[in-house]
Amino acid sequence: MVTEEFPEIGEIVLATIAKLMDHGAYVTLDEYDNIQGFLHVSEIAPGWVRSINKFVREGEKKVLLVKKVNPGRSEIDLSLKQVSKEQQKKKLLEVKRIEKGRTLLDAIKTSAGLSDKDVEKLEDAIFAKYDFVYDAFLDVATKGISTLDELKLAKKTATAIEETSSKIKPPSVEIRGICELTCNQSSGVEVIKNAILDSIGDQTSNISATYIGAPKYRLSVTGPDFKTAERMLKPVLDKVQKVIEKNNGTFTFTREESKKTREG
Repeated sequence: MVTEEFPEIGEIVLATIAKLMDHGAYVTLDEYDNIQGFLHVSEIAPGWVRSINKFVREGEKKVLLVKKVNPGRSEIDLSLKQVSKEQQKKKLLEVKRIEKGRTLLDAIKTSAGLSDKDVEKLEDAIFAKYDFVYDAFLDVATKGISTLDELKLAKKTATAIEETSSKIKPPSVEIRGICELTCNQSSGVEVIKNAILDSIGDQTSNISATYIGAPKYRLSVTGPDFKTAERMLKPVLDKVQKVIEKNNGTFTFTREESKKTREG
């Protein structure tokens, strides 16, 4: 007899609205073999809900909080109104990562000719090091296949993972801003130019400077996340400012809108 798995109280789950009733909605839990749960009308939204279908529709997926679980009676009570926007965003990203991981494993299974048992073993090995299968492939895409050396993968599997990972575009962010630089010395233009080039140094793959028109220059920094990009930008700005002010010039930096690329 297969024991049905139930979520834990306080867990955030993804569910599909199955049937609307006057007093709430029946849902199926996507991650738990579509077992049924109930979303009471009082847990759909704050205040009095006059019409349930203004908030949920049949077939729609919702991120819900598990309020109560009674395995003996197969009862699961859920809440929509107690889920914060941050929890919803985190859950949907997690689900997306899981789906991407499944797609990648299917690709490896085909290209390396793995059996279901081989795929299961590979998945277990990956979970020993990563929270998500997708994270392992992303790690290989950014650091190379050697990052999985400790998993002691078969050569054909490692090769398949390396080839599949090469198609993944790692996530990146871009922060940028406008530097307004002046230097009244006769060689002022050269002073400014050298200040920018010297501050960037050998980081040209991550940091770029574009001349917009005197006295404006755009600095752009790309990195895997905003924290890393900010860490790269600060010393560049500090160095440019120091050189310009040492030569009796002026320095200002104005932020522009940051950008984030999608991973995939």
